[in-house]
Amino acid sequence: MCEYCGCQALETIDELTQEHDEVVRLISHLRPARRVGGAAGMAEVAREIAKVLGPHTEVEERGLFPALAGEFPDQIAALEAEHRHIEAVLAEAADGATPSDPAWPDRLMAAMATLRDHILKEQDGVFPAALAHLGVEEWLAVEAARAEAGSTLSRPAARPGPA
Repeated sequence: MCEYCGCQALETIDELTQEHDEVVRLISHLRPARRVGGAAGMAEVAREIAKVLGPHTEVEERGLFPALAGEFPDQIAALEAEHRHIEAVLAEAADGATPSDPAWPDRLMAAMATLRDHILKEQDGVFPAALAHLGVEEWLAVEAARAEAGSTLSRPAARPGPA
């Protein structure tokens, strides 16, 4: 995905990008899950997607988006609205539930198409804009949001310092 502007050199953006990559990987499991397990199989994948998106969205909405909202209010509002829509569809499969609505699998697939487009907007627009517009204090706020939200991705073990 986004590699042209150098924003992935920042650990925060690199982590967000890795989470995007994991979500896209999980989305690719939905069609096979639908064939094999129907709505129940899709619900399992939806819960995995939601698990990655939870902390990811928190970092964006508590750190990155507020720092960019002054410059790009309409774009940030649209991204936040997409978050709400995607979260609502995924939430129908929360807590081990299999949605009983026969239209849910199609709504999930439509929401995931929205999510794929959303990811491209962030990687091709938000992340490069953040690199260009955020100052040190704003990056510290993003880092604080990440520290509080955590991540579902495994991180390499910290290297010991010199003895």
